[in-house]
Amino acid sequence: MADEDRNLVEILEEHTEIDIAKYINYVSAPEAGAIATFSGTTRDTFDGKAVLELRYEAYVPMAIRCMKSICSSARSSWNLVSIAVAHRLGPVPVGKTSVFIAVSSVHRVDSLDACKFIIDEIKASVPIWKKEVYSNGEVWKENSEFLERRLDLGKKDGICNEKDFEAQRHIRKSCCGAKVRVVGEGDSVISKHEAHQDL
Repeated sequence: MADEDRNLVEILEEHTEIDIAKYINYVSAPEAGAIATFSGTTRDTFDGKAVLELRYEAYVPMAIRCMKSICSSARSSWNLVSIAVAHRLGPVPVGKTSVFIAVSSVHRVDSLDACKFIIDEIKASVPIWKKEVYSNGEVWKENSEFLERRLDLGKKDGICNEKDFEAQRHIRKSCCGAKVRVVGEGDSVISKHEAHQDL
């Protein structure tokens, strides 16, 4: 079976919950000695504000293409058996999963490292946008990985160490580069400090 046949990438319609067991079962295999997972869930507060839900929008064809490219990049760096990635669109209430990743490999180091790489790359470059809805308002958010990537792209410094080289190598492989959310008239604009939030 070709590597791309061992990847499952899905963007789920509004109000469709992520079936975690489905994705774990997909990556399970007799040769896999490890399955690493990441489940991004909506938390109830951010910077002291009560969060009611997150809302996600995406440019779906490009988002799927980008996530498939990220899976290919992960395969080129680690020895992986299978990869499954799912991301919800629309409202995601507190405590519910908005993104889920499962990666299997023969040895745990490969699946653990690849899983972290995949979520970091999704947050940095895939055209999926997040709005936080509070009890007293709402705001579009940029992920910290996106902001860091944007800042790094503006630097002209050389690569300092092996870890920097690995990150730069993956940045160049990303299909989408930086993601952009156009802010319309009347939309909130947030500072870098306010935008810093992880799942």
